[in-house]
Amino acid sequence: MEEKTIDLHVHSTESDGTLTPEEVVTAAADAGLAAIALTDHDTVSGVKKAQAAADACGLELVPGIELSTEYAIPGKKASSKEIHIVGLFIDPEDPALLKKTKEFRECRDSRNEKIVAALRQEGFAITMEALTAENPDSVITRANIARFLYNHGCIRNIQEAFDKYIGDGCRCYVGRFKVSPMEAVALIKQAGGTAILAHPLLYHMGTESLKQLIDTLREAGLDGIEAIYGTYTDGDERLVRKLAAENGLLISGGSDFHGSNKPAIHLGTGQGRMRLPYSVLSEIKAYRSRTAASSPGK
Repeated sequence: MEEKTIDLHVHSTESDGTLTPEEVVTAAADAGLAAIALTDHDTVSGVKKAQAAADACGLELVPGIELSTEYAIPGKKASSKEIHIVGLFIDPEDPALLKKTKEFRECRDSRNEKIVAALRQEGFAITMEALTAENPDSVITRANIARFLYNHGCIRNIQEAFDKYIGDGCRCYVGRFKVSPMEAVALIKQAGGTAILAHPLLYHMGTESLKQLIDTLREAGLDGIEAIYGTYTDGDERLVRKLAAENGLLISGGSDFHGSNKPAIHLGTGQGRMRLPYSVLSEIKAYRSRTAASSPGK
């Protein structure tokens, strides 16, 4: 019998996906997945909603989060990268985590207002009121702003918004409050989670800088790395598996599903070639049991 498959990197409307947490669960069940992790950006607000839906259909839900961080590359003056850290099995009620994600949310709201103001200066007919009205149940991100511009005929395609206006370094771009990846690892661990370096090859850091990042994150308590990912080639997967083995890290992975905001990425399969066996989740659970048993006071 073929082993069940899972997806440990999934987004909903609670961040920048287009399916609600409940719809994500239904879609995962329809796709025949045995388990998913809901890992919305900088929020755990969708976990309870997804859990209720998962309980109803018999799908295993891993409570998660994906924290956006900023990493200053050592030895490269004024050079930094946005690094994402996924937390699996986090406690969605952890006070420190909720406090920090509240700060993220407040910063994001202020950032959205500044981006909209900058776009208006460029001549676009966009307001926060109209943007909110078209996204009544969503956490508004740059993806929502880009889709608004596209739906109103302001741009030829969604990518144009990022390439010309709201992407990093573009004239309507506004930065946001971020923690360091090391702080994100610590926050996830404090919330009872397992800390995973997300899609490491997407940062285009070069091998030595990536190895240096992994060394630093291991010292902070990093547990694993995404070696199986929605857009990876077989060669990419082999490279990241090698990095994981060299550093004693767990293997994790997932599609990075966002619904129609990333239409080429599908639940459970990414761009079509990804397959994440349930044994990956079993290994993570076994690791958590071992580390819990060896912790002080256990």
